[in-house]
Amino acid sequence: MADLPKERLDGSHAFEVTGIDFCGPFFYKSEARSKPPVKCYVCVFICFATKAIHLELIKDLPTVSFLHGLKRFICTRRRPRQIWSDNATNFVGARNELLELRRLFLSSDHQRPTMDFCLAKAIDWCFIPPRSPHFGGLWEAAVNIAKHNFYRAVGTAVLAFEELRILVCHISAVVNSRPLVSISENPADLDVLTPAHFLNGGPPSSFVEPDVTSLNFNRLDGWQRVAKMQQIFWSRWKEEYLTLLQQRSKWTTANHVSSTSAQFRIACGPASQSTG
Repeated sequence: MADLPKERLDGSHAFEVTGIDFCGPFFYKSEARSKPPVKCYVCVFICFATKAIHLELIKDLPTVSFLHGLKRFICTRRRPRQIWSDNATNFVGARNELLELRRLFLSSDHQRPTMDFCLAKAIDWCFIPPRSPHFGGLWEAAVNIAKHNFYRAVGTAVLAFEELRILVCHISAVVNSRPLVSISENPADLDVLTPAHFLNGGPPSSFVEPDVTSLNFNRLDGWQRVAKMQQIFWSRWKEEYLTLLQQRSKWTTANHVSSTSAQFRIACGPASQSTG
């Protein structure tokens, strides 16, 4: 196995070197009742050093919307020194909905203003080699973690855009609370290192909400619907991800040393010395 890239090993601030990718499409309710649901996408930013993620909900794929999402990320986190992303040819094998992303990245109308923005902000934008998606395994893993549990929590429900944005923020906080190392077996060690420690100086905190997972979805208002999806996401995250960090292995061989059959010889004092 090859060594990690030097960008992963250099000491740096959170999001100083960032990977970027998209996932989706997702759908939100149109403001007009007669119109069908509208597509939107999630732009995923992942820190190379701490593996923290930041999610930005983007309504559509024009360059202006993407740059607005990039500006919101910079204002919320920091200005990255270097950004890594997939090469446009990596979208060739994607499903039909992601062909829009490929056309966006291939178009000179998108590349020129994006590069001009990066040059003005002193950001070095780097692309992985063509037809080599495994080079972007770091952000691909982040996309899979967020998208897999997001679909399971939302299901077929269609939320309003603001409700979807709140849910995306909650998912980002939950994913950033994941342990980076194995959980200590010391009962006195109640804290574990997470990406949130590098962002906030401690684990993420939130206020307590009533449990609404047992209530029927059509009986809930907008705030309660989002709360239910948040609780479902956390429940699945806890059961499907956190338990993998502390696996309990079973013994596959018999224990030949038995405490009941073992013989102990305790010698103490002058009587234990040889008489010969």
